[in-house]
Amino acid sequence: MLEQFVAVMPGTLAPALLVMCLSVMLAVGEGRDKPASAHWRLIGLIVGLIAAIVFASLRASAVINQRTFVNYPVLWCAIIADILAIIVVVFARRITTNWQRHKAIMHIANAIAAIDIALTLFYALPDVILQLTIWVEPGDPIFTSDMLLRALGFALGLAMSIIVAAIFRTLRSTAVRASFTAAVLAVMVILFIQHLTGVMQILQARGFPMGHTAFVALAWSINHNSWMIMAQAFVFLIPAVASVVAGFRMPLTGANEAIGRKHKAFRRRAVASAVWSLVAMIGVTLTLTVGVAATQQTITLSPPEAYSLKDGVATIPFSQVEDGHLHRFEYKAKDGTVMRFIIIKKNGGAYGIGLDACENCGDAGYYEKDGKIICKKCDVAINLATIGFKGGCNPVPFDYQVKPGKIVIQTSVLDALSSHFQ
Repeated sequence: MLEQFVAVMPGTLAPALLVMCLSVMLAVGEGRDKPASAHWRLIGLIVGLIAAIVFASLRASAVINQRTFVNYPVLWCAIIADILAIIVVVFARRITTNWQRHKAIMHIANAIAAIDIALTLFYALPDVILQLTIWVEPGDPIFTSDMLLRALGFALGLAMSIIVAAIFRTLRSTAVRASFTAAVLAVMVILFIQHLTGVMQILQARGFPMGHTAFVALAWSINHNSWMIMAQAFVFLIPAVASVVAGFRMPLTGANEAIGRKHKAFRRRAVASAVWSLVAMIGVTLTLTVGVAATQQTITLSPPEAYSLKDGVATIPFSQVEDGHLHRFEYKAKDGTVMRFIIIKKNGGAYGIGLDACENCGDAGYYEKDGKIICKKCDVAINLATIGFKGGCNPVPFDYQVKPGKIVIQTSVLDALSSHFQ
């Protein structure tokens, strides 16, 4: 669940903030007084979403196996749209004031916003959508507890991005317009840098000559992408602080009781918007730091245990492996390959014995967690009853003998399986 959450939230936050920012900056009129082009932003969102779904489907089915073929022109178009959208935000006040006198400019601004939204969604969402392909492990039933947890993580990641954007939107009604505009411009500039980084990364991979300074800047941008995502959230500290200042500058009394109550309500809204915005910023930060760190923890395999090895025979006493936990052993084959094999006592008294490797994931190995044996590479929990049998992610089985009080393994059997560790 956590893996899905930390994958989806960062991927959807920038598009959610972009949609919110442009909607707020170009909001004007109500009902019949609203320009017809106001709906273009929604159309841009729908078109971008549909295009992203189609592109992700083509990538998942291997119809398109080189995404740069599509992303390269899309990114160039997105960069141009970002620049035009920044200009729109800078002049948003003039564009929306008495827009009926210059409807054409209003329509152009909404068209630019719609195009920028569509291109941003098309570029950002396919990787998020492809997360759906790992909800169900190959060979597993569709509806499992793991699948439901992954679906929940996906939904929560998407919901958090939308909620964060909605919280930041509340600042528009309590903070001065200039402070909110400054935050929106910062979001747009960061988005522009992200799109430019994508283009430069493709150019660099194609051998385009790049100066030292440009290369260092590119490397920094790639390595600090999480920082830029957090920055897109933290720039809203500007309107949050402005909101608190405006709230406390508002007098609690007025010409009459009604005005006094109105002023008090404004102060409460201002402080509440700032506090919730700070909570949202902290949530984004924790997701991209603590959450990501938790999903990227390197699993260290337990060290191999000692055992008797004499005259081509490996002997492990029952007393060493009868506790029901995973035991790992190491053997150096005749060809010099260092191999590992595992032994665990299964329910019912039988022993599960096999290589610390499988046909699917190679020699990544297995580890024990919460009473389960888990493949280090694919994170699949192995059914204890199937250890010792071929197929799936089960440890590669091999022949052994059970004698009174001990397990006996011929090293020639292990020698024949050394290729699994090469």
